Amino acid sequence: MVGLSVGEKHFIQGGIAQDLRSDGRKRLTYRPIYVETGVIPQAHGSARVRLGATDVIASVKAELGKPSALQPDKGNIAIYVDCSPTAAPMFEGRGGEELSTELSVALQRCLLGGKSGAGAGIDPTSLVVVEGKVCWDLYIDGLVISSDGNLLDALAAAIKAALSNTGIPKVNVAADATSDEQPEVNISDEEFLQFDTSGIPVIVTLTKVGRHYIVDATSEEESQMSSAVSISVNRKGHICGLTKRGGVGLDPSIILDMISVAKHVSEQLINKLDSEIAAAEASEEES
Repeated sequence: MVGLSVGEKHFIQGGIAQDLRSDGRKRLTYRPIYVETGVIPQAHGSARVRLGATDVIASVKAELGKPSALQPDKGNIAIYVDCSPTAAPMFEGRGGEELSTELSVALQRCLLGGKSGAGAGIDPTSLVVVEGKVCWDLYIDGLVISSDGNLLDALAAAIKAALSNTGIPKVNVAADATSDEQPEVNISDEEFLQFDTSGIPVIVTLTKVGRHYIVDATSEEESQMSSAVSISVNRKGHICGLTKRGGVGLDPSIILDMISVAKHVSEQLINKLDSEIAAAEASEEES
């Protein structure tokens, strides 16, 4: 954990109360966000996102698989996060494993709509090649390289950028297979299908410090939090998922206020992220 003196704690809390944080930002202002795409050549799509000193990478790998019998019209998507032990001292040993699991679960809930799949940003039906027989399985991996707070928002942004960078090979199915057989498939080397990532939400984490909440908290600010609520919001302003950290309970009226703040903040974040992704894709094509 971040070791702060009493004076430093008062300085952080006092600044947040006066809407002037240690690094000069207001309560609802993000740090500059930087996006690179195509950073892992062997993945089907990848991206790196930096928010201040927080640095994360997301990669997408697609493999042909078989839909489950319970959901024959859906492909499978798995999200797994790994916290590099070099990213922060607390990631060594059990701490890193626990945080990896917590982040993976939160991303599944916020981006895939949890177990029910309601409000999912990624449509699993778009991954089906032949209903009940062939589908794409997406493996989305997040890696935390350097941590200075707000990991969940950064990872969600990196996943959105990696998916917009993803091209899945077109699959041609042999027409002569009988309905009982597993059909023969031919994977194209030249034709690729792009994802429509416009529906993929961003995650806005509101961290409560004292009586106020802030976005894009640094590690020092997170060490002073009573609780944090992460809300995933898509371009239409729909809430796709919600997850809470920290032991302090929150009044329902505060949650509703947080949701309306998250909706407001998400608009700016989505616009900024989309323009950064577009610029990254353009510079990748030039190189």
